[in-house]
Amino acid sequence: MDPIVTIATKKSEQFLRTPTKPFNFSRFTKVEVRNLVKRMREAMRQASGVGLSANQIGLSWRIFVAQVPDADGKQKFYAVFNPTLSRPSKEFETTEEGCLSVPGKYGPTPRHYRVTLTGFDQYNRPVKIKAWGLLARVFQHETDHLDGKLFVDRAERLIQIETRDIK
Repeated sequence: MDPIVTIATKKSEQFLRTPTKPFNFSRFTKVEVRNLVKRMREAMRQASGVGLSANQIGLSWRIFVAQVPDADGKQKFYAVFNPTLSRPSKEFETTEEGCLSVPGKYGPTPRHYRVTLTGFDQYNRPVKIKAWGLLARVFQHETDHLDGKLFVDRAERLIQIETRDIK
């Protein structure tokens, strides 16, 4: 499994804060793209995350994966290449947010309540998703990662989680 890149060192934080490069489908086979999505989905699952950007596993491409419950509570999986956000609502929602790359910290983070995400699926087909609530939050969080931003840059304050080694 791919280890999650964290802000533990200056070098890794600098990597996470460097904007990613567009994903070029012509440089990869369909099997390689499918394996990349599987690899990212597995890393996200193993880390108990709801989203994961490529730079969180050391790849500087514009791709993220996410798995969020839909209105019926069923888990919906997304793999979005070269995402961009548009049409943000004027309405914001502030909710507790954390990040796999910033372990042990969380905090209230304002995000647009609604956004429209455009990009490409793993088959290089255009996608356009109107999202609100948790899905919009995840899309904004992961797109921020791809732009070299971390949730700590937006959080109103940070709260340290006490962690103990279980023996």
